[in-house]
Amino acid sequence: MTLPVRSPLLDRPGAVEAEGTDRGVAAHYGDPMREQRRLLAGEAIVDLSHREVLSVTGADRLRWLHSMTTQHLVDAAAGQSFETLVLSPKGHIEHALHLVDDGSTSWITVEPGSVATLLPWLESMRFMLRVEVLDRTGEYAVLAGLPSPAMADLAHHAVAMWTDPWPGLVGDTTAYGPVDGHPAAGRRWCEWLVPRAELAAIVGDRPVAGVWAAEALRVAAWRPRAGFDTDNRTIVHELDWLRSAVHLHKGCYRGQETVARVHNLGRPPRRVVFLHLDGSGHVLPERGESVLLDGRAVGVLTSVARHFEQGPIGLAVVKRSTPVDRELTVGDVSAAQTVVVDPGDSPAHRQLPRKISRLSARLEQ
Repeated sequence: MTLPVRSPLLDRPGAVEAEGTDRGVAAHYGDPMREQRRLLAGEAIVDLSHREVLSVTGADRLRWLHSMTTQHLVDAAAGQSFETLVLSPKGHIEHALHLVDDGSTSWITVEPGSVATLLPWLESMRFMLRVEVLDRTGEYAVLAGLPSPAMADLAHHAVAMWTDPWPGLVGDTTAYGPVDGHPAAGRRWCEWLVPRAELAAIVGDRPVAGVWAAEALRVAAWRPRAGFDTDNRTIVHELDWLRSAVHLHKGCYRGQETVARVHNLGRPPRRVVFLHLDGSGHVLPERGESVLLDGRAVGVLTSVARHFEQGPIGLAVVKRSTPVDRELTVGDVSAAQTVVVDPGDSPAHRQLPRKISRLSARLEQ
């Protein structure tokens, strides 16, 4: 059973605990903007020890995980990092798995609170296969940041290191947003899985950054986060999440029909946008607030942060039909949108005659 998590790094001077999903670790340590700069320079590390950890062992582990999730895993090389999604039968995103296999064990980290539903489902899908799934949250913790000389020694302490593939196109997939000129091009975000009992000692006296800093860099990279930028209706196309997490031509998995049908025949009913928020006020709108066009709700603010260079920024999921050249508002705050997901035809048939599909309307219901 997953243990309640309170990081020992909250005892460091200046630490302010995060709220909501990120409680148990520090939001910041007194200077969020400086923490962002140090994190981006590879000087600081982020405590993500509230993330939950699973291990999968057994000869059939990769074939088993391959059959249930969105990414091609069956021939994964030792040390290769993957992102793969668990979808509902109707193709809605349920869990995002950060996975790396070391040759004998597949190490998986997920969002806080995920194991309570994910682990029982995985156990129910074992059948007669040679796999064993264990909750290792009580034994291992996640540290994150950018690889640099200051972080080189972490490899000696970590049982696994996961490198985020975002925004690369992984395997047989496609992009619903830009390929060239993506703001996250060259991003090198890493997660190190270290013994929880040694967490404070491993961090030592190196600079630390809170999750506010990590979130600001994530939002600036247009990088979706499960549970933040998703709801119970989210499909991968809406967030441009096929690029790093979905293989389009692999064996059947739960939710594959929706992935294929929207890609080949339809258009996602919603799309993620990047927002530059008016920073003249002192208070940012909160995640979950409605995004308005001419006073009418067209979407929801899903992530929000203060970036040390760009100022207040956010991600929002809006109706696909929302005009791309219009200014939006979130509460009383004006928001200029940058297109992330193309509101036109999907990449699969941009060069083909446009097909009229009722799929988007059904998904909106």
